[in-house]
Amino acid sequence: MQALILAGGLGTRLRAVVSDKPKPMAAIADKPFLEYQLELLKRDGITEVTFCVGYLYEQIRNYFGHGDAWDLKISYSIETELLGTAGALKLAERFIHGPFLVLNGDTFLDVDLRRLLQFYREKKEKHNAFGVMALTEVPDAGSYGSVTVNAEAEIASFNEKSAGVAASKLINAGIYVLAPEILPFIPAETKSSLEKEIFPALLNQGHRLFGYHTAGYFVDIGTPAGYQGFQQYIAGKG
Repeated sequence: MQALILAGGLGTRLRAVVSDKPKPMAAIADKPFLEYQLELLKRDGITEVTFCVGYLYEQIRNYFGHGDAWDLKISYSIETELLGTAGALKLAERFIHGPFLVLNGDTFLDVDLRRLLQFYREKKEKHNAFGVMALTEVPDAGSYGSVTVNAEAEIASFNEKSAGVAASKLINAGIYVLAPEILPFIPAETKSSLEKEIFPALLNQGHRLFGYHTAGYFVDIGTPAGYQGFQQYIAGKG
């Protein structure tokens, strides 16, 4: 199994505290955030990684290189213009050779990836699932956008951010396992979003996506508060 990390965004929400580097390279305890994601992948047996990069990508490539220092095989898919989460995957299609993990480059979820992958395999075999999304529960899902699932853990709907009461407290935790069959549904050389466009369109067309509920630590470092929270989390583990 290989992993793709979406690390090409501008990081405007974090610009007040991290202004000279891409958001995924924000320093936490003398290591960039991306290094913690690589450690999570390696812990659970993932050794092949593609960084989907754009803004200030040279900093990421110069730091991680081909992954030798981490005993990983690292490649780079470089956006010359912002393509969104789905467009970035489509651009990286040449690197994909089977089912694949996707991690958002600005969120961290402490999840057992081996169990997540096994859950995907079961849903793929039984229901021909197009993918599995890691889900976590938060007190106020309205500020994130929520996900509703049925009794079989199949995703029933995606709900936009709202100031009102959310339909569900479950949110997208930023890690997916996807079948390569999803790639033809993503337009080439076009900015598009997995979360807002591709996933909802798949549901509307009758394709099946499933949610894997986990209670592991989750944070979005894309805001100053989230960045500080992850710093405290790492300090507490030291």
